[in-house]
Amino acid sequence: MTKTRARVLLPNRGQMEFRASDLESLLPEGHRARLVWAYVERQDLSRFYAGIRAVDGGVGRSAIAPEILLALWLYATLDGVGSARAVSRLIESHDAYRWLCGGVQVNHHTLSDFRKDQGEGLDELLSVSIASLMAAGVVKLKQVAQDGMRVRASAGAGSFRRKEKLEGYLEAARAEVARLKAEVEADPGEAERAREAARLRAAKEREARLEKALARLPEIEAIKQRQGKNPDQARASMTDAEATVMKMGDGGFRPAYNPQLASDADSLVIVGVEVATVGSDQGQMVPMIEQVTARCGRLPEAWLVDGGYVGHEQIEQASQSTVVYGPVPQPKNKAVDPHQAKAGDSEAVAAWRQRMGTDEAKVIYKRRAATAECVNAHSRNRG
Repeated sequence: MTKTRARVLLPNRGQMEFRASDLESLLPEGHRARLVWAYVERQDLSRFYAGIRAVDGGVGRSAIAPEILLALWLYATLDGVGSARAVSRLIESHDAYRWLCGGVQVNHHTLSDFRKDQGEGLDELLSVSIASLMAAGVVKLKQVAQDGMRVRASAGAGSFRRKEKLEGYLEAARAEVARLKAEVEADPGEAERAREAARLRAAKEREARLEKALARLPEIEAIKQRQGKNPDQARASMTDAEATVMKMGDGGFRPAYNPQLASDADSLVIVGVEVATVGSDQGQMVPMIEQVTARCGRLPEAWLVDGGYVGHEQIEQASQSTVVYGPVPQPKNKAVDPHQAKAGDSEAVAAWRQRMGTDEAKVIYKRRAATAECVNAHSRNRG
């Protein structure tokens, strides 16, 4: 006897269908996207609005509200997404991002331009947020830890060229721009004119990048000279002039940046940020102390750094504002006590040596790694 096959309903997830729904019903109350939006709505975004030219009664297309772009980037950061293209894709597929947009069309160019062009506004927003946290007693500035972390740049290792090559490429780029401009002005057919205009824009962008690379060379030459190397060997990237070849954590050398983060040890809140274009942390401590003091309105009580920051000149300057906790280099002669003042030490350097030999300083200094490394890890995990 033949067994009858069971008749069942299987899922068909490829079936297109119309649904009556609204964006508001997509997310439950208390969803993280709602919290991000509530935070953004409470901020003063006048600096972000200052550059918008579209006004009521005027001509032109309406601009995208800065609240939307800021909320998208904040939510993406919490999600560990740092790419404008990735955020753009999530807007198409993820309910939380769709809810934040509220039906407004946002592409990756707009997202990228916002992050690139609104640096001052974002910095001001950081200052306001820190001030609120200080008023609430969350950020105390009793101990601040500073550390750098090298981040791979988008420039390729093969994009670095010396001065002679860059000058030759720039001359060729300018000639190409002039040629394309003449072709566009010759007024060919509409379709061809559009293609030529696109080529002209690309040529102008290449010209601008080469000009930036040449402008950066004197700075790189000065760094080479300080390192005792031949300044004639200085090279700059044709695609990302600010990038510098640095030694990375795995021992390899690649184009990178060296972002500096200063974090409150009690709350792990970032209170200072700067992007260094040199691989060394030397010389980065005093500027960061000045930034944090200006941003927070008061001096930090203690400043915790690793051995890459503790040059004598930096310690002397920093000690005028705070108490520096950083490791004392070990002498080659093991019989020499590194925590005893040496001939030629300034008062600040001698005090630093003696301080780092105490049990109290050793306990305080342990907080550096627990603070800085944790903040660095969170930063990497969030794009």
